Amino acid sequence: MPAYQLEIKQVVDYPRCRIYRQFVHRLMADRSIRVSGGSGLFYFTALCSYANFRTSYRRIDGISYTVYPGEWVCTLKELSQWFRTRFQCQALMVLEQLQKQHLISFQTLGRGNVIRYKVRDWSKHNTVLEYNAPCQKDTGFFFLPVSIVTDLVSSGRCSEMDIVLDLWVSAIYNDSQVQGSDLGPVAYFRNGTGNPLVTYSELAARWGLSRATVGRILKKLAGLDYISLMAFPGRHGSVIYLQNYLSTMFEISDVMVDKEEVAMTLNIRLELPDDGETVQNELALEHEVTVSDELASVSKSHIEIILQKMAEILMAQGISCFGCQLSHYKLYPLSGDCREDLFPRAREQTPIRFGLAVLCGNRQVTSFELTLTPNAEF
Repeated sequence: MPAYQLEIKQVVDYPRCRIYRQFVHRLMADRSIRVSGGSGLFYFTALCSYANFRTSYRRIDGISYTVYPGEWVCTLKELSQWFRTRFQCQALMVLEQLQKQHLISFQTLGRGNVIRYKVRDWSKHNTVLEYNAPCQKDTGFFFLPVSIVTDLVSSGRCSEMDIVLDLWVSAIYNDSQVQGSDLGPVAYFRNGTGNPLVTYSELAARWGLSRATVGRILKKLAGLDYISLMAFPGRHGSVIYLQNYLSTMFEISDVMVDKEEVAMTLNIRLELPDDGETVQNELALEHEVTVSDELASVSKSHIEIILQKMAEILMAQGISCFGCQLSHYKLYPLSGDCREDLFPRAREQTPIRFGLAVLCGNRQVTSFELTLTPNAEF
């Protein structure tokens, strides 16, 4: 039998995002996330999750209604429950607002107790089937255009539920155009930089909220295991990874994302103690390290800290040699930039390239290239 290796990638420039109905229904049932005062993204997504792909029929109060692709018929009470509005008139106001934005059209039936709505441009983004059959609402998925998500998010203050959906639609996994996406599904707002780092000020402007509110909501979502929030010092910003994304979208096991690994991937500054400070014992490597005399530009204590952090990351990726006490590390220069006489160039942030060989006894089992860009402050 032929064997195959499957690699999953998510393309940044794809104009639509696949949304599973089970995920939407899970959000609707989660009362810990607020929906009030939203931009309309959650409401529109909830309506899309019930829209038909083919013609079917629904019977309400003894009356049978024909429901065409892109449509659905429901009671006003059901609609109010989806939207979590206190009064049914508030649910109608939401529909009127979405209709003004030319996203849906709707009409009231049965003396105002039944709602028939149609998602505009449904057939443009979702396949319409010609045959008639019952359309299940608790399985499958639909496509949500990224342009509509962007328009809705920018139209008003986003609710907590809107933010969850915006992050979900913006998630990118294993795409070479986005740094850090190979580590896990990362929120990237398609700003053309390929860097997922974002500041609270940028998120506040995107969601129509204050920086303090953005910080509070993100910490809340992290506590509810919707996201992994990684904040970095200085002006670097934060990186947001989605929890349970891979199992929902691709039916594969979710991954744990390490902050140090993200920092290394995004070339974020590595904080090291001053030369006069004592290095803590727990940071010292338990392996034998041989350092070439040509690497005098970096102190031995700093090299040990760098190797410790790198070993933890690579060991978490399944490279068992870094967890073996018999391993021996050998560092050597890859260019003349590492020589002591050129060290003053580090003031200009000249990259220093190391070669790292991992040996088991006298046998080399693997090798890596390390690049350090000094950020010396004098």
